[in-house]
Amino acid sequence: MFDNLSSRLNQAIKNLKGHGKITDVNVATTIKEIRRALVDADVNYKVAKEITDEIKQEALGREVLIAVKPGELFVKIVYEKLTDLMGGIKTDISLRQDVNVILIAGLNGAGKTTFTGKLANYLKKQGRQVLLVACDIYRPAATDQLKVLGEQVGVEVYAEPENRTDAIGIAVRGIEHGKKTGKKTIIVDTAGRLAVDEELMREISDLKKTVKPVETLFVVDAMTGQDAVNTAKIFNDRIDFDGVVLTKLDGDSRGGAALSIRRVVEKPIKFISTGEKMDALDVFHPDRMAQRILGMGDVISLVERAQQAFDEEEAQRINKKIRKNQFDFNDFLSQIQQIKKMGNIKDLMAMIPGMSKMLKDVKIDDDAFKPIEAIIFSMTPKEREQPDIIDSSRRNRLAKGSGRTLTEVNNLLRQFDEMKKMMKKMNTQENPQQQQQAALAKPGQSSLLNKLVNKNKKGKR
Repeated sequence: MFDNLSSRLNQAIKNLKGHGKITDVNVATTIKEIRRALVDADVNYKVAKEITDEIKQEALGREVLIAVKPGELFVKIVYEKLTDLMGGIKTDISLRQDVNVILIAGLNGAGKTTFTGKLANYLKKQGRQVLLVACDIYRPAATDQLKVLGEQVGVEVYAEPENRTDAIGIAVRGIEHGKKTGKKTIIVDTAGRLAVDEELMREISDLKKTVKPVETLFVVDAMTGQDAVNTAKIFNDRIDFDGVVLTKLDGDSRGGAALSIRRVVEKPIKFISTGEKMDALDVFHPDRMAQRILGMGDVISLVERAQQAFDEEEAQRINKKIRKNQFDFNDFLSQIQQIKKMGNIKDLMAMIPGMSKMLKDVKIDDDAFKPIEAIIFSMTPKEREQPDIIDSSRRNRLAKGSGRTLTEVNNLLRQFDEMKKMMKKMNTQENPQQQQQAALAKPGQSSLLNKLVNKNKKGKR
């Protein structure tokens, strides 16, 4: 989402000239370019002016250390100001030990119901008993959609499909049902509209007064840019929500909403959503987002995703097979599935410092693992367990069966063999989960990802 903004900010800072000190003369052009980049990214003009004025005031006269260039010092200042602009520190949702009601509000098309399912999944993974309450009585199939999402994440949904007139009544009865069934976290999905109108505002306001939620979250489509900020302000003036959720950050929006909304609405961004999968939800960290905007990567988030995808029990099992030199294609396929749970490949690689610049004009298919999976699925059970038996005739059969070329089959077998050798060398590591992930990140998955990048460099956007 921030690709263009990142490129322009880095270019502006790169052009900063000076020796020993940042002065009004050598910083003026840079500040102007940063302001233009922010405005072009759909950041509120007043916010863009305020933040660049703050950057300039902070930078002027700052002594530059001998080992630090003016541009490097300026990057640090811009990073700090961007972090402050987006809230400074992450803000968690407030949940108590007794019954917690969370009210979800937003316009139609913002991804509100999908976020409701994601939040249920997120809280369930924390060990909470969750109930979803379907209070969107206007949009066709809204209740059915929530039920489908509830089934996907294994969370009960309370709904009254025939009731099309009393959203507040549904909410009250749903909360009572949750209390009776031991659900301490109850998420109420409400109706949206195509535009802000009085009926919507009155219903949301009345719902909040009735159910008295511990958290009211406003869902905003980041693709709508500055309109998202304006809509959030209108809603906040009426219902005084507790936090913002930005959805569709994997889209083509310019990022202005993420940068502007905290200062304009004075409410924290609590979650960001980047896809349709139920695990594509992240707690918003202002400092990490600032790092990504400046092309510094986000290693911490990458590690956290890896920890969620790779469980300790699976790591122990794989470790035993590695020690016995029995790692096979069944295990490899299992690891691919877990890596895919972490998110799309380009998003993951952009979290590695410096990679966002390399990937700027590279198109990487989110289904890049499919050719590998196709080859593995074409193997017999014996071939998966004993890759050494795959001779030339079997390789030809795999190529035909998977619809891939013989070269691709040979490359996969070669890379798999290299990965097994590396895993064997790393047997002395103490942490089996760390061993498993490190091995996969070297000649196996990393070379595979690099291959995908190089392959796709031909098809630039």
